[in-house]
Amino acid sequence: MSYEILQADSGCPGEPTPNLEDYEQFRAAFDWDQARQQLARLPAGGLNIAHAAIDRWVLAGCGDRVAMRFIRRDWERRNFSYAELGRQSARFANVLAGLGLAAGDRVFTLAGRIPELYFTLLGTLKFGAVYCPLFSAFGPEPVRARLDIGGGRVLVTTLSLYRRKVLPIRPQLPELEHVLLTDARGADLPEGTRSFAELMATADDAWRIPPTDPESLALLHFTSGTTGKPKGAMHAHEAVVAHYATGRYALDLHPGDVYWCTADPGWVTGISYGAIAPLANGVTIIVDEEEFDAERWYRILAEERVNVWYTAPTAIRMLMKQGKELAATHHYDRLRHLASVGEPLNPEGVIWGQAVFGRPFHDTWWQTETGAIMIANFRSLDVRAGAMGRPVPGIEAAIVSVQRDPDGNPVAAEVVTTPDEQGELALRPGWPSMFRGYLGDEARYQRCFADGWYLSGDMAKRDADGWFWFVGRADDVIKSSGHLISPFEVESALLEHPAVAEAGVVGLPDPVAGAVVKAFVELKPGHEGSEELARQLIGFARKRLGAALAPRSIAFSDRLPRTRSGKIMRRLLRARELGLPEGDTSTLETNG
Repeated sequence: MSYEILQADSGCPGEPTPNLEDYEQFRAAFDWDQARQQLARLPAGGLNIAHAAIDRWVLAGCGDRVAMRFIRRDWERRNFSYAELGRQSARFANVLAGLGLAAGDRVFTLAGRIPELYFTLLGTLKFGAVYCPLFSAFGPEPVRARLDIGGGRVLVTTLSLYRRKVLPIRPQLPELEHVLLTDARGADLPEGTRSFAELMATADDAWRIPPTDPESLALLHFTSGTTGKPKGAMHAHEAVVAHYATGRYALDLHPGDVYWCTADPGWVTGISYGAIAPLANGVTIIVDEEEFDAERWYRILAEERVNVWYTAPTAIRMLMKQGKELAATHHYDRLRHLASVGEPLNPEGVIWGQAVFGRPFHDTWWQTETGAIMIANFRSLDVRAGAMGRPVPGIEAAIVSVQRDPDGNPVAAEVVTTPDEQGELALRPGWPSMFRGYLGDEARYQRCFADGWYLSGDMAKRDADGWFWFVGRADDVIKSSGHLISPFEVESALLEHPAVAEAGVVGLPDPVAGAVVKAFVELKPGHEGSEELARQLIGFARKRLGAALAPRSIAFSDRLPRTRSGKIMRRLLRARELGLPEGDTSTLETNG
C-alpha cells in the first residue's frame, strides 16, 4: 500500500500539548469510567447532557466564559456566555412545562444556524424531553415523515419555513400540538402558532434539572436508507460521555479554545460536535448563520482566531476549487488542529491542508448510529493521507467477513486477521454513545449485529500497523471480473487530475465482467467536458490504478447529486443511469 505520511504535530511555542500524547499507552489504560468521572453528576442525581455541557461550567465559576459566538449574515456578532446559555435553556425548559409536556415527549427544530435552535436543544434536554433536529432544506414530505415517525409534539421553526414546509402538511400531523415561531409575534403569527420570543420573555430563567437516568432517551437523529422510510436512531443521555471524551482526545479540544464546526445543525454532526462535545469541553463555539462562502470562511478562521476546525471533505474540495490564492489573503496563527467528517477524506485534501495552513486535515470516521467519533487521525500521530485513522480509546474495531441468510440478515461475523484484506468494519458494542435502537423498528436494529459485533455497513481494511482504510459502503463496492473495486479509491485517483473538482463512481451491470466502472465528474472552472478530456481522465486513472480498476467511461455533470452533509449519492447516480427507483431522496441537497 502506498501513501504519503505527514508528520505528527510537534506543536508551536505557546500551543498546548496534545491531550492524547502517547496513543498506545493511553489506549491501554483507558476505560469509559475515566471519562464519566470527569463529568460532574447532577445535584439531583444521574447524568444529563445539558448539565454536563453548560451548568457544570457555571457551577465551577466559569459562567462568564463565552460559550457561543453567533455571527449573523451581515457580520454582526453576539456572544453568549455559559451563564447566559444556562438561563436561556432554563427558560425553554419552563416553556415546555407551561405547554404541558412530559418527560420523553419529542421536541423538533426546523431551522438553520440561529441561537434559538441551541436554546431549544439544551432546554429540551434539561426538561427531560427528547430533541430531534430537522434539515431546514427538507421539503414538506420529509418533514411530515419525520414528525410523524417521531411523534413530535412541539416544533420550533421560522415563519418562512412554517409557511413553505409545515403549513401544507400540518393537517396530517395530529400529534403536533405546538408550533413556536422564532421570528414572529402578535398579529404576524399564523393561526395555530405561537411566538417563541414571547413565551421565552415570560418564562423563569431558573430550572432545576430533575434526576436523569443516563439511559433515558435524549436525542433522536434520523438517517435515510437506500429505500424505505427514514430510521430514527435513538441516543441516551449517556452519549455525552463519548461526546466529551472524543472532543477532548480526537479533536484535541482544550477549555477556552475557539472552535468551529461547520456542519448544519439539522444533522447529527451539527448537534454532537457543533454543540454538545465542544460545550462539554468548555470551549467557545462559532455559529455562522450564513451558508458556505470561501472568502467568508477564511475571514472567520482568521478574525475569530479559531484554534480547532471541524469541517466536511466536500467543503475542503470546494475551497481547493477556489485555489490557494484566496486562502493566502489571511493569516491563521491560532489554527492548531484541522479535522474532517461526513465522508472519507481524499489524500489530496489532507495534503492541501498542509500546503495552505501548515497543518494536515485529520480525518475521522463515525456514523449516526455510533453517535460519536469511533476512528480518528490524532494530533499526536503521523497522518497517513487517505486513512481513516486508528480506533478511539475505549473502542474495539475489527474487519469482519459477514455471512448472511437469503433475506440478507447477518447470521455470522468472522474477524479478518490478514492485513489489507477487505471486509466489513465492525465495532464491539458497549460504548456510551451507541444508538439504543431505531424508533419503532426493533427488527431493523437487531439486523445491525452479529456474533457480538455492530456491523457498520462500511467496507474497509486494516493495515499491518493498525490503521483503518475506507473502501466503500457494502452496497457500493464494485465487483468486476473478480476484482473488488472501491469507488472511493477510483474517485481519489480522479481528483488528482487538475481539471476534476468532484467525482462519483458506480458499477454498472455488464454481461461479461459482472460490473464495469463508470465515473461521473464535476469539473473545475475553466474546464469543459469533451470526448478528449474523458479519454485523458480514463488514461490518467489507468496509470494510477491499472486497467482493472480504472473507469471504462466518463460522464460530465454540472452538479453531482449530494446530501446536505456533502456526500455524493452514488446509489442515486446508479439509479438514474439504469432507470431504477430513486428511493428516499429527502436528504438531497437540492430539496426544499
